[in-house]
Amino acid sequence: MSDVRPAAVAGRFYPGAAESLRTMIESMVDSIEVPDSDELARAYVVPHAGYRYSGPTAAHVYARLRHHAARVKRVVLVGPSHFVPLQGLATSPAAGWQTPLGTVTTPAAEGIPAEEAPHEREHSLEVQLPFLQVCVGDVEVTPIVVGKSTIEDAATAINGLVDDQTVLLCSTDLSHYHDEETAKRLDRATADAILAAEPRRIKTSDACGVFALRGTVAWAAHHGLSARELNLSTSADTAGTTERVVGYPAFSFS
Repeated sequence: MSDVRPAAVAGRFYPGAAESLRTMIESMVDSIEVPDSDELARAYVVPHAGYRYSGPTAAHVYARLRHHAARVKRVVLVGPSHFVPLQGLATSPAAGWQTPLGTVTTPAAEGIPAEEAPHEREHSLEVQLPFLQVCVGDVEVTPIVVGKSTIEDAATAINGLVDDQTVLLCSTDLSHYHDEETAKRLDRATADAILAAEPRRIKTSDACGVFALRGTVAWAAHHGLSARELNLSTSADTAGTTERVVGYPAFSFS
C-alpha cells in the first residue's frame, strides 16, 4: 500500500463527487436535533452500509460529534474485516486515507500489527471518514480492523488505544437478511445486551462487527460507562424491502 490509501467504495457506498457527498451528509445530519445538554461521549457505535440505507442512523452519532467538533481531537475507529480472515487486530500501514473530500491523516496504532490486506477493500471503516470530515473537520483517525478475538483481548487492545483525548467509534451493522419482523427481534436482543453491558450475549450471527462490538462494550463497562440507545433501524426503514433487511445501530457510551 502506498503512503495514501485510495478510496475503495466511493461512488458505491457513498457519492464519488465531493459536492454531492458533502450535501448528502449535511442533509442527514441537519435532520437530527441535538440538545444543548448533550455531552460528548467516550465512545459510539455506528453502522456502515451504503449511505442511503444506514446514513440516517449514522447521522444520530455524527450530529453529536458535530455539536462537539471543537473537542474531538483524535478518533480510534474499530470495525470488522469483511474480506480477509483475520486473527486479532490490524492497523493500517498507510499514513493517510483518501476520500472525495480530501485525505484523512491516519496514524498507526502502537502495538497493533500493520497489515495492508484487511484494509485494502474494507468499507466498514472508510464510510465513516466522510462523515468525520464534514462534521468534525481535520482530525486524526486511527483505523483498526478487529478479527477473531476474545472479548478480553479486544477490550484490552482498545484500552491501550483510547485515552481521555480520544473518541472511540465502533463500526458494525446488526442482523443480516432476515425478514423485518425477525430482524427487529434479533436486533432488540443485541441492543438490550449492549445496554446491559453484557457483551457475551451478543451473538456472532447478529452483528458483522461482533468482535469489535463485544470489545467496545466490555471496555466501556470496565470504565463504568453507560450505554445509551440513540437509534435502531433497518434497511426497510430507508431504502430496502421488508423481506431481506439489515439492522443498523447507533449508541453512545458515557
